[in-house]
Amino acid sequence: MSHLDHTPSTPGKFKMDKSPYYSRTRWHSSVAKLTIWSFLFIAVIFVFFYRSPPSSSNSDLSRRYLTSATWGGAAWEKRVRTSARIRSRNGFSVLVTGAAGFVGTHVSSALKRRGDGVLGLDNFNDYYDPTLKRARQALLERSGVFIVEGDINDVSLLKKLFEVVPFTHVMHLAAQAGVRYAMKNPASYVHSNIAGFVSLLEVCKDANPQPAIVWASSSSVYGLNTKVPFSEKDRTDQPASLYAATKKAGEEIAHTYNHIYGLSLTGLRFFTVYGPWGRPDMAYFFFTKDILNGKTIPIFEAANHGNVARDFTYIDDIVKGCLGSLDTAEKSTGSGGKKKGPAQLRVFNLGNTSPVPVTDLVSILERLLKVKAKRKIMKLPRNGDVPYTHANISYAQKEFGYKPTTDLQTGLKKFVRWYLSYYGNKKAVAR
Repeated sequence: MSHLDHTPSTPGKFKMDKSPYYSRTRWHSSVAKLTIWSFLFIAVIFVFFYRSPPSSSNSDLSRRYLTSATWGGAAWEKRVRTSARIRSRNGFSVLVTGAAGFVGTHVSSALKRRGDGVLGLDNFNDYYDPTLKRARQALLERSGVFIVEGDINDVSLLKKLFEVVPFTHVMHLAAQAGVRYAMKNPASYVHSNIAGFVSLLEVCKDANPQPAIVWASSSSVYGLNTKVPFSEKDRTDQPASLYAATKKAGEEIAHTYNHIYGLSLTGLRFFTVYGPWGRPDMAYFFFTKDILNGKTIPIFEAANHGNVARDFTYIDDIVKGCLGSLDTAEKSTGSGGKKKGPAQLRVFNLGNTSPVPVTDLVSILERLLKVKAKRKIMKLPRNGDVPYTHANISYAQKEFGYKPTTDLQTGLKKFVRWYLSYYGNKKAVAR
């Protein structure tokens, strides 16, 4: 993505080409790209929300949560303020969207432990078992984090939250996740990952003061890229799934709001996050469940019987990257929706830098669970999955010292212990 590859994160770190022709050509090229992307986003949103017939199906997540919860009142505002109250010197007041999600729960807990004020927002949708999200909510409640139930497209709610609390930062983790589910319910991805992001940015750019924003992109944006390890400077214009396309769209939208309104924005490209309290739709999670239940698990292989490998990244390492991004995020430069100067714009890979074949993942789980897996080798389907991911993390290392420390064996051992404890399965004990 050219404008993120070559634009400095802060002013004054590079020398502009002195050629007027070069400057004009590059500027016009950037404007043309932004114009094309903007029309594309508007067209997609128009198709999904204005031309599509309404559906009452329970699988339609596009509109269901906009008015699903009540909010407001003196008692509610008190809970919001108490949760967001800063308790450490030089601490932040952070709105965490998707706080009941996997990464959101861990990040919220870590921020609270170090004394930051934290307020959560989540719609508790049923993409996967909401019971697990409610359990995470209870975990955060015990540590003093209040999660407001609502949708990020509910602009009235967002504005109210910013009226009650002058947030210094937003950690935007709310999103419709999953590569394969996009083939079943594409509208939910546009609703959450594009329209939801725009709704949040609209409120943030009008806030005074404007918060600095860190948000979750995805390693999926690298799509069909074959150059490894994946670098932030690599092309990201060949998405292999709708999920990846919406995350790529988010990066373009971030550039637009940074350019026009002076919002400080940092995108994080997560690489296959795993660990306790994880997502049941992830392979390591449902492999564990199916192995214990004696079910056959699918092992995909790439072309020519090649291994499918992932840069599995343990949740604690991801949390360190999220907090490091928050700590080094510069203030937004706008006020009341008007830009007053150049603002920070960054994107980071957060991975483990050690891709592991999925077959090895299964072997580790077999040893930890003491159960032999029933494997079924299958060709990698054309559903958006890519055969290989591998993160180059040198930029994050340079900017805030990001350094993952948990290998897959150690991380899976911690996950299995949590899984057996949470689900009460007595068939195996992780050693």
